[in-house]
Order: sequence, then C-alpha cells, then structure tokens
Amino acid sequence: MNTWFITGTSTGFGRLLTEQLLDRGDRVAATLRRPESLDDLAQQYGDQLWVGRLDVTDSTQVRQVVDAAFVALGTIDVVVNNAGYGVFASVEEASDEQIRRVIDTNLVGSINVIRAAMPHLRAQKGGRILQISTAGGQTTYPNFGYYHASKWGIEGFCQTVAAEVAPFGIALTIIEPGATPTGFGNSLDSAPIMPEYEDTPAGDVRRALAAGAFPLPNDPAKIAGAMIDLVESGATPLRLQLGPDTYRDVRASLVARLAEHEAAEAVAFSVASA
Repeated sequence: MNTWFITGTSTGFGRLLTEQLLDRGDRVAATLRRPESLDDLAQQYGDQLWVGRLDVTDSTQVRQVVDAAFVALGTIDVVVNNAGYGVFASVEEASDEQIRRVIDTNLVGSINVIRAAMPHLRAQKGGRILQISTAGGQTTYPNFGYYHASKWGIEGFCQTVAAEVAPFGIALTIIEPGATPTGFGNSLDSAPIMPEYEDTPAGDVRRALAAGAFPLPNDPAKIAGAMIDLVESGATPLRLQLGPDTYRDVRASLVARLAEHEAAEAVAFSVASA
C-alpha cells in the first residue's frame, strides 16, 4: 500500500487516479480548489482519503497544505503534480491575466508543490514525483503558445530537479499524455478573436477544433492505470509518453530538431576560439 499526494483531483486524471488508488486500498491526500467535489469518495472511503483545499497559485497555501498532509499521513510515497490550466489563443489574443494564470498554475504552481514536498521526501529518504505534462511539453501547436511555455518550462525544471534529488533516493518522472477525453479541452479558456489571424495556422487550428476534427484516441482510465503501474514497477524513467499520438508527435519533433541540430554543426564549430 502506498500513500499519494495529488493536486487537481476534482476532474480528469486527478479524479481518476484518486478513484483507482482508493479502490485498490492505497491512501490518497487529494487536493483541489473545491473539496466538496470529493464528498462522495470521502463518504465511501473514510480515513483512506485526506482532502485539502488547495489553489496551487497560492504559494503560502501550497506550503501549508503539503506540510499538513505529511503531518496527517506520515510518509507520502508519491507526489503527483496534476493541477493545470490552459488558454487557447494566438500570441496577441491572450490577456495579461490569462498569461499570468497559465504560468502561475502550470509552471510556478508545480514548482512550489515540488519545493514544498522536497524537505519531507528528503527526511523520509525517498519517494516519487510524477509531473503531469503533455505531448505539448516537447511539441507545439498553434494557439497553445502560452500553454507550451508553461509545459516546456516545467519539463526543463523537472529534468534539472531529477538529477539534483536522485542522491536522496527521490525519483521524478514527467508524464506526457496525449489527447484524451478528460474534459480539459472543454475547460480551455479563450480570448476575443483577432481577424488578422483568421488566415494563419492559428485560424486553421481554431476552425478544426470547433469542427471536432481533432481525435481523442486515448482512454483516460488506462492512462491513470499506467501511472499507477509505473510506480508499482519501480521503473524510474525521466519521461513517459502515454498515447500513440504523443509517441508519434514527440518522435517527429525530436527527429526534426536533431536534423536541424546536425545541419548547424559547421557553423557551431566555426565560432570556436582558435
């Protein structure tokens, strides 16, 4: 039996993880902005479930809730950074507030959860961190620039952290799910459309999304199960792609970047000091 700390448990992967873990007998510290969303699980599972009100954009609250969870539950084996926010807009369309929110939630919020958990994980001499990212942590799509900024940022941070904390027996894995019917797409924030972008890739993607032309090929319950299986297996990859679309898109991005990288070899070496 493991004990898990999970952010963003009201819907999507956070809710599914919580349900599956409780059903198999694990303990869960579930955090979310509206704790009443988990009243049904609290009634069914009793002391197996610890619920905390948490807005990850509030750094003081993050420290308080993480500390309280470790005090209440003792050892926490797995910390899952799942809370997220997305804005669907071209570079000029998003508001200052929307940009701050996506960075504060997906990047700064995730960073602060990891920072708050780290002293506890070091003291107990081990643990796991699962950082929920996306294919968009290594690829890009028009109208998702600010979401990509947050996800590319958190992946760079986590790759650094993974190396720093390995000597303490702490492993970190970046989870990259593909397009999945979790309701996240319906919750995307949007902005007033600028006509200047109608005949650009941003406009093409907007129309395709409105027409339902983007497939959602992955099973959210299977993705949650794969995260649990990863922890149970003891494997500690730095990244785990979940979904055939993620695998294909990330691979294509890496291949293109490597080709561009290799094409720059001559100019790269030409600026070396004699």
